[in-house]
Amino acid sequence: MKTDILAPGRTIGILGGGQLGRMLAMSAARLGLRTHVFEPGAMPPAGEVAGMTITADYCDREALASFASGVDVVTYEFENVPAEALDLIEARVPIRPGRRALAVSQDRLREKRFLNGIGLATAPFHPVDCAAPNAANILKQAMEAVGLPAILKTRRLGYDGKGQVRIEDTGRIADSLASMAGAETILEGFVAFVREVSVIAARGVDGRIACFEPGENVHEDGILRTTRVPARIDRGTRERAFEIAAAIMDGLDYCGVIGVELFDTADGLVVNEFAPRVHNSGHWTEAGAVIDQFEQHVRAVAGWPLADPIRHSDVEMTNLIGDDVSDVPAIAREIGARLHLYGKAETRAGRKMGHVTRVFGPATSP
Repeated sequence: MKTDILAPGRTIGILGGGQLGRMLAMSAARLGLRTHVFEPGAMPPAGEVAGMTITADYCDREALASFASGVDVVTYEFENVPAEALDLIEARVPIRPGRRALAVSQDRLREKRFLNGIGLATAPFHPVDCAAPNAANILKQAMEAVGLPAILKTRRLGYDGKGQVRIEDTGRIADSLASMAGAETILEGFVAFVREVSVIAARGVDGRIACFEPGENVHEDGILRTTRVPARIDRGTRERAFEIAAAIMDGLDYCGVIGVELFDTADGLVVNEFAPRVHNSGHWTEAGAVIDQFEQHVRAVAGWPLADPIRHSDVEMTNLIGDDVSDVPAIAREIGARLHLYGKAETRAGRKMGHVTRVFGPATSP
């Protein structure tokens, strides 16, 4: 294995070339570290700023071997990297965060069981194999177990509201199963919550943990629209959010930045899910904190000491989705607005094209 502490001039490999990979590459460059991106799609946003990009499929063993041989540590910007690709890479170079974090987060059922296993509350859930001959009976039993309304979700690959359907009554069984096309799914019971909050946290190779201030999230059509910091939560809830993030990272022997989504309920915080990477709801850190989530992640996976994530401003981050990019000229004239565009050539409905973080003033207490 190569050195645990990367000096300037060493190289971080990034699996995935989207906007998160792009922002990681930009942050690495500020610290004098090089980046090498592996991305199946042509002309990825990260490729514009990384030192090198390999365009190849995750099944291309020769390309993966070439990628791994040219970097000192590997990280990733999304969860759904095939296990076979990780096997080949890990035999040559460390992967941070580690394989267990990926395996747990890739499967919603395994994720829920892991969270419950370390004592954290989640929505009630029940596995449903939509390809089983008796799938209708299994789904009906799941409904009885978790209650209605509920959400039927694919166990793998869903994001931004994709791969899920809301079920209000038992009359939707046939339609719900048909919409999943035989996938393995999980039925999650509804959680009555006051607000959704998320906490961005990091754990270094030495086990030190640092947490950013929790943000309050608003979603539209299953896609994050805004994150406002500070969240409207009391100090006890804030500290509990930090404890939850720390418990997850310690339970996974984690290294890097993590995003943990939480429901704030009358009975306390309930974990929705976690992402083993930098997270959309942490983009506010670019304009609202001394260090942003991307540099913190680079520091962690490179073996550097974590920075103190001091928040200096009250802010709100808004995603620019699809045709929202037409607002860019007006946003560029705003005082106190930090604009970040992702360099995507094609605008599509539901596609994140960039974000803007608006600064409201000096940091106030939550």
